[in-house]
Amino acid sequence: MATETLTSSEYIRHHLTNLTYGKLPGGDWGIAQNAEQAKEMGFWAINLDTMGMSILLGVVFLALFSSVARSVRQGVPSGLQNFVELMVEFVENSVRGSFNGRNPLVAPLALTIFTWIFLMNLVDLVPVDWIPHLAIALGVPFFRAVPSTDPNITFGMSLDVFAMVVFYSIKVKGLGGFLGELSFQPFGKIGLPANLFLEGVNLISKPVSLALRLFGNMYAGEMIFILIAIMFGAGIGIGVFGGVLQWAWAVFHVLIVTLQAFIFMTLTIVYLDMAHQEHH
Repeated sequence: MATETLTSSEYIRHHLTNLTYGKLPGGDWGIAQNAEQAKEMGFWAINLDTMGMSILLGVVFLALFSSVARSVRQGVPSGLQNFVELMVEFVENSVRGSFNGRNPLVAPLALTIFTWIFLMNLVDLVPVDWIPHLAIALGVPFFRAVPSTDPNITFGMSLDVFAMVVFYSIKVKGLGGFLGELSFQPFGKIGLPANLFLEGVNLISKPVSLALRLFGNMYAGEMIFILIAIMFGAGIGIGVFGGVLQWAWAVFHVLIVTLQAFIFMTLTIVYLDMAHQEHH
């Protein structure tokens, strides 16, 4: 266990430190050796573990669904085909229930968001020491395996959704209609300052709430798994109790993993539906 060589605070800090690449204090580019060094790298630093895992899981999603699509057969389908068809039908029903406009992009986008986020969240169920210890064995000092515990990923996805909401709002309603919504809703022309403030806050809160909700829930889940892992180094009795807690939390966390992916997908559909609605 890592707790045999690290204090509890050092163990937690190690597991919460990303593998960050950027400009080091001396001016050279390289891997940060601690969290303080990573902060000093500034905006252009990149978390290699977050990017690597998110891209890998995206490739897994695309390869899995495309392989099933190429091998679809009549008669008795395979278990994997049943699973993929169930996912597609579930997302399709969610879109039909929440989206009233016409846009062929919404259903594939919703499927991608739900499945990709679900896979990223699912990594949180892997024991917290396994992947970091494998990384250390390969000479990598830090590795955070759950991409959705990194706000760079959650905000990146939410800002993409936000850009699409603004794009379709302007496309469907026109630039004048979009600006009119911000300026004249809900109090009419007389309440212009209040309208701008309220509608501006409402617009900006969409990507912020999407990102922080996903990040906050997954970060908290990761932290609880780390705290439970520390218990394994505190004696046999505490270790057994920690094992029971880990199993119970993992079972409960399956619901959180799925629910957070579903909430992100559903809110994306709802926000795009609002962008397609014209106000008169």
